[in-house]
Amino acid sequence: MKRVVGVVVGIGMLIVTVGVPPGVAAQRRDGLVWGACDEPGGDALLGDVLPGSAEPEGVTVECASLRVPLDYGDPYRTIGLVLNRIRGKASRDHNHLGVLLVNPGGPGASGLGLAKQVAAELPANLADRFDVIGFDPRGVGRSEPALRCVDPDRFYAPPRPDNVPENAREEAVLLGRARQYAGACENRWSWMLPHLSTENSARDMDAIRAALGESKISYLGYSYGTYLGAVYATLFPDRVRRLVLDSVVDPGGVWYGANLAQDVAFNRRHQDFLRWTARHNDAYRLGGTGKAVSFAWYAMRERLRTRPAGGMVGPSELDDIYTVGGYSDVVWPQLAKVFSAYVKKGDTAPLLAAYRRYAQNDAEDENGYAVYLGVQCHDVAWPRDWTRWRADMARLHTKAPFLTWPNAWYNAPCAFWPERGGTPVRLQDSRRLPPIMIIQSERDAATPYAGALRMRGLFDGARLLTVAGGNHGIALGGNRCVDRQLAAYLRDGTPPGPAARTPAARNGHAVPDAHCAGAPEPMPAARTGSRAHQGR
Repeated sequence: MKRVVGVVVGIGMLIVTVGVPPGVAAQRRDGLVWGACDEPGGDALLGDVLPGSAEPEGVTVECASLRVPLDYGDPYRTIGLVLNRIRGKASRDHNHLGVLLVNPGGPGASGLGLAKQVAAELPANLADRFDVIGFDPRGVGRSEPALRCVDPDRFYAPPRPDNVPENAREEAVLLGRARQYAGACENRWSWMLPHLSTENSARDMDAIRAALGESKISYLGYSYGTYLGAVYATLFPDRVRRLVLDSVVDPGGVWYGANLAQDVAFNRRHQDFLRWTARHNDAYRLGGTGKAVSFAWYAMRERLRTRPAGGMVGPSELDDIYTVGGYSDVVWPQLAKVFSAYVKKGDTAPLLAAYRRYAQNDAEDENGYAVYLGVQCHDVAWPRDWTRWRADMARLHTKAPFLTWPNAWYNAPCAFWPERGGTPVRLQDSRRLPPIMIIQSERDAATPYAGALRMRGLFDGARLLTVAGGNHGIALGGNRCVDRQLAAYLRDGTPPGPAARTPAARNGHAVPDAHCAGAPEPMPAARTGSRAHQGR
């Protein structure tokens, strides 16, 4: 999932310069210079969110660059954002619905690939009516500068120390890595770190809107992108046409508390995977109960501690591989097959292949991590006393061992971050906002369900559409029920559910405004036929 903010200047004072990627022929439209993209936009995290997506056929993807203030209190020092656009074909005078700005989350993920995927997955008669806009947020990807703090080949060299320390010496090694990363970012980016925040990213979005010449924008955000969208709606309520929040960050938990909630939710979803594996014991032979498969899992992890597979996959790499299963059950058959091959046959080749596919970090991943920390560590105050972290993780690890310590170390640089956390934007409703569409799966691990309920409670016009299952990122992923209601909302502003909002609770239980079935449960690879990824 994963602010020093200056005085805000009026849009009339905002000095925005534009450019174009080098070596391309450009054509000036609206307030930007658009041209052919000099390289494909990165697909970031959305390969699992939008399985099977393809780049739209017969359309042109254009790119542009936009200068925005590094500090909105001093608009004369600027940094660069890169945007891309897939233009709708409808008449600008009658049927066009304007701009649909998209963000895949992170913080630290590129939105360029997502724009192409969204344009491809929207119904044709709706895609024609929007200009879909993606962007690399400040510090990310092709935007300038792009944050990079360490050499990924050295910092991520496998096998890394075990995420779960067994003694003070092992904990000290992991703490040293966290301090090292925070210090490396300070050494390289001390001038930029004070200006990384969700609030500044929201202000960048409004600079994009202004440069596009639009009075209002529509927005589709996944995961962290939901929090970014809610901050934008709070700061600029009269500039929102449609707002879709898919897989919602808990606005009351940013950010330390949200990570603790993730630990519990990921452990539950991992147990779902283990029980699914047990139900298919005839295929995987790892045990006929969730308890038996869980025993096999932790025995495998312990063995990898002293004998890393292929000299590369130790317990921390294993954690990274199987965390992917917490985001989407589509990968469960493959992950169970890898698990079985190692436990039953001692075959390490599938485990190494899974590591390379799902968990090996490169320069793009390190860039995303640097921005993730830069935003989250600075958005809000984090505990600076490591004894607080240790006590919380030791307590939580006893009931949620799958991700508690791995998640702690992922975020641990925030305990040593050079920029102290500030005060986040206080989300608030406005009568100027349109109805808001919230989409949430019931057993989501990365953004647990309670966060969607809390977000709905903050905005009177919000409507919550829940989806059975635990996959993260639902919209435009093939669920026909969800996508039908999304299309209706984007087309004419009709939110899901009845005209009057459903009471937040009934008989003590949270009640959504509308509900969709999830995708059918996956089947072992040998049995997989033509299962459609769809809801009813």
